Amino acid sequence: MAYADQKAGSGRIVALIIVGILHVVIGYAFISGLAYKYVKKVTEDTETFDVEEPPPPPEEIPPPPPPPEQPQPQSPPPVVTPPPIVRTQAPPPVVIQSVTTPPPTYNPVPIAAPPAPPAPAAPPAPPAPVISKAAGIKGNPGSWVTDADYPASALNAEEEGVSGLTFEVNAAGRIENCRVSSSSGSSTLDRTACRLVTSRGRYTPALDAAGRPTFGGTKTLRFTWKLPADR
Repeated sequence: MAYADQKAGSGRIVALIIVGILHVVIGYAFISGLAYKYVKKVTEDTETFDVEEPPPPPEEIPPPPPPPEQPQPQSPPPVVTPPPIVRTQAPPPVVIQSVTTPPPTYNPVPIAAPPAPPAPAAPPAPPAPVISKAAGIKGNPGSWVTDADYPASALNAEEEGVSGLTFEVNAAGRIENCRVSSSSGSSTLDRTACRLVTSRGRYTPALDAAGRPTFGGTKTLRFTWKLPADR
């Protein structure tokens, strides 16, 4: 159809060009004073025609679709005969004996501790004061521990013996730091003797070179515990 329209348009353009030329000629004839007969003759000789459009090309008819494929007949599968069942005797079960392995014994090796660092040397003792007068006992030491001081528990247990005591005399002449140097065999008698000596014992203070009271030194006494005859 597009090709036919293009041909029809070209014919019309040619016809319009011819008509335009005729109009120019006729106008020129009028201008130049030609006779009317010539104009009429030319007009009669001019033939009009119609440009016919060519018929459209016939439409293409699509080819018919191919026929559907017919399914091919399938042959049935062959019959397979199963093999005969063969019964076999199962083997006896395998018995696995587990053996318990004791864990290895770990014996740790003792590691010796590093030696302790040596103890620092003790500072030198201060020089002993020069004593111009030694400490002296006040009164009778036998009155410091008497039979009246016998502990009841020691009497009931019939304990007796000699308690050896060591103590220090301070600058005031008092006894301190009493300790048992030899036991009587009875801890009750030893403790009682040390307690009584500390509370009852007195000394005159020792004097240094300038006459001032000073430390009286270490003393030792022994006290005998004997069960009373009339108990």
